[in-house]
Amino acid sequence: MSSAILVDVAFFLKRFRYSYPNLNRNDPEVVGKTLYSMCLAHVEDRELYRILAYDCPPLDKKTHHPLTGNAIDFSRLKGSVFRIELRSYLKRQRKVALRLGYLRGTSWKIKPQATKKLLSRKINVSELTDRDVEYDISQKGVDMKIGLDMASLALKKMVRQIILVSGDGDFVPAAKLARREGIDVVLDPIWAPNIGDALHEHIDGLKSTAPRPDGYS
Repeated sequence: MSSAILVDVAFFLKRFRYSYPNLNRNDPEVVGKTLYSMCLAHVEDRELYRILAYDCPPLDKKTHHPLTGNAIDFSRLKGSVFRIELRSYLKRQRKVALRLGYLRGTSWKIKPQATKKLLSRKINVSELTDRDVEYDISQKGVDMKIGLDMASLALKKMVRQIILVSGDGDFVPAAKLARREGIDVVLDPIWAPNIGDALHEHIDGLKSTAPRPDGYS
């Protein structure tokens, strides 16, 4: 049975520190090897059609920090360089294809914890630090590409199984379509808790191949 593995890279990175606390999450090669090995563990003796990895290029924008006035080039930030190097590693691996969305950012915002302190009058605006604000960046296009690829794989009968590495309930319509086409749909939430009931209802199995985090129940 041929299997396709669809990985939301941003979701994988969020879960990485829970399942792999002893690995260096700042090393793109270590993270890339871990993602690749985790995916291969799903197929074992089955045929792998392809690993589709979904991510976004860095935000191509320059601005100034609202509190410090320092110039910021988002494309050169440490996190952006890490993601570029991670994608470079992944695209060199056998049977891996990248699918890219884009990042959108429009304004600065005060982080929730700082907002709480402001509203409870524990601090005032003049006491905010550069760590209390962040640029509001959102990932766009990735969910749509995952959904379209799930539909295309199912309708064209390219695989018999789709393994989705995510925890997002937005994929319910695509999962329903794939199952109607006779595709075995397996969700790997990397041990994330609180997977929505709707997503549970429209998959054929739940399996995480990453190490089970300590304290997981």
